[in-house]
Amino acid sequence: MEHNNSQSASYAAAGVDITAGYKAVELMKTHIARTRNLGCLDDVGGFGGCFGLPIAGMEEPVLVSGTDGVGTKLKIAMIMDKHDTIGIDCVAMCVNDVICAGAKPLVFLDYIACGRNIPEKIAEIVKGVAEGCVQADCSLVGGETAEHPGMMPEDEYDLAGFTVGVVDKEKILSNDTMKPGDVIIALPSTGVHSNGFSLVRKIFDIDGNPDVLHTTPAELGGKSLGEALLAPTRIYVRSVKALLRAGVDIHAVSHITGGGFYENVPRMMTQGLTAQIDLSTFPRLPIFDLIQKTGDIPERDMYNTYNMGIGMILALPAEQAEQALSVLKGAGETAYQIGRVIPGEAGVELV
Repeated sequence: MEHNNSQSASYAAAGVDITAGYKAVELMKTHIARTRNLGCLDDVGGFGGCFGLPIAGMEEPVLVSGTDGVGTKLKIAMIMDKHDTIGIDCVAMCVNDVICAGAKPLVFLDYIACGRNIPEKIAEIVKGVAEGCVQADCSLVGGETAEHPGMMPEDEYDLAGFTVGVVDKEKILSNDTMKPGDVIIALPSTGVHSNGFSLVRKIFDIDGNPDVLHTTPAELGGKSLGEALLAPTRIYVRSVKALLRAGVDIHAVSHITGGGFYENVPRMMTQGLTAQIDLSTFPRLPIFDLIQKTGDIPERDMYNTYNMGIGMILALPAEQAEQALSVLKGAGETAYQIGRVIPGEAGVELV
């Protein structure tokens, strides 16, 4: 639907340019089109996004929802003037949560608040959102871009998202069957992902000295600090789905986000059981060594803030460990067996 007759000089004078909003929508349509599938029942621009539920074969379908944002990683994107990957982070933070329940993400919606709607910038943000949806096999069925003149600086924005997935009730992943002797399988991260950036900004004094983002510390192998920090959050949906299709009996899953190992691993454990993780079994990414050295951060705080190179962990029967690693390799995933489940009340033990 065209908006040729929709314009308001008075509203524009107050700081809200609705014609810029229309242009942004037109620019983002090609990106959104990449995410469409047979479930999509309408085009972008309606009041609500309609999606047909793929529940054939399910006895009791359950909807699983998740919402999240990108936090102050956005400041790095703004300083670097690179906006086409931050949307991947937004999608990842949501879909990685719902896949922890075994739910297949179906739809995604984004919300962008900005000081001024610059159509080209908004389209770049949505380009990243669409790429994240493609990686997660879900559809971008709607969203909102809100101009906030007087509340936000013109060149700043915030980004949040929401996803809904579906799983048969009897197949929801829970920790009811977890037992001592289960193995812990880990999926690697790309870097800091989307958590702990307030500490990153403090350590490197990014707000006071933004040019530091263009430096190339030796630890980063030729990448600038900004490039390393903006590495998009990995999306683990396809890897977990591959395990489920192969019949691997996943007992629990944890998305390693804010709070690192000490906060997130215990969330997947059942009472009386602890995940014992051997830190020598997976590579620690150079960005974390740089953060720790520059900020003189205690080891415990690092593992209580960052993912340290592991973005998702799964508990499963020891007898299926070899099969799981083989399935993940076949799916293009590099996975590590990093520990086991033992009796204990700590929730997680790093050794």
